[in-house]
Amino acid sequence: MVYAQLTRNRIATGVLILAFLCFIVGISMIFSEVQTGDPFLFAFPTLFFALFYVLMSFAFSKSAVLMMSNAKKIEEQHSPELFHALENLAISRGMTMPLLYLIEDTAPNAFATGIGKKHAAIAVTTGLLQKLEKAEIEGVLAHELAHIQHEDTRLMTLVVVLVGVVTLLADFFLRSMYFHGRGRSNRNGKGNAILLVAGLLLALLSPLIAQLLKLAISRKREFYADAEAALTTRYPEGLASALEKISADTEPLEVANHATAHLYIANPFKGKTSFFHTMFSTHPDPQERVKRLRTMMT
Repeated sequence: MVYAQLTRNRIATGVLILAFLCFIVGISMIFSEVQTGDPFLFAFPTLFFALFYVLMSFAFSKSAVLMMSNAKKIEEQHSPELFHALENLAISRGMTMPLLYLIEDTAPNAFATGIGKKHAAIAVTTGLLQKLEKAEIEGVLAHELAHIQHEDTRLMTLVVVLVGVVTLLADFFLRSMYFHGRGRSNRNGKGNAILLVAGLLLALLSPLIAQLLKLAISRKREFYADAEAALTTRYPEGLASALEKISADTEPLEVANHATAHLYIANPFKGKTSFFHTMFSTHPDPQERVKRLRTMMT
């Protein structure tokens, strides 16, 4: 059951990433055609800009996330039990132990960050240590290690950057339409007017579509990491129980923001259960996650 879950999530994630890349190339070509009449003239510079944006984001993402979260690095003497638990889990997975950080916040939560397996970090809140049992904390740590080992942190950094590229592209198109739209519409009449309308609709809708794709990828990676954590600890109930406690806790995480929310093991924003917030949630339904974990036990 665990291996089947991992295979399904891996395939689904690959399809979503491919769709995201095709989406960016597609809208770049349409915008380029509307603006210049050449579908490739605008597309290639956009891809080069996206590459530069990705490299810059990779260079500073880890330190920026830890700083925004007010996370402080801790060593073995500060919390030996937590340190040894993470060390043992890392050894069992055959990977380098990530750096350990602590966030002074009573809301239980945790996240992993870093673009490489050897330069990663895991941050946990004081609330997680205070409110969860040892087996539950190990389940959370195993979940975050799975994100690191399978480079989910790098993947989600890439996806966030791609969303930013789409948003900037759409904004640029809307701002420049006034200067270029008339000239193009006079040149090709009705056919170009239709293309111009299609480009305008894409400019308005593409940031929303890109955001939904990002959220879908984020949710898939959470299911994947859950299954990997169960495989590592051989005790799915530990993580299942941890997710129940974290989701039942009503205290919002004060240091969380929309730029970092997708990194946490559970949605850090509490008390918002409307359709709008559910649709734009960075995490799958916790009850569904618990259900899948407990199904793996059978």
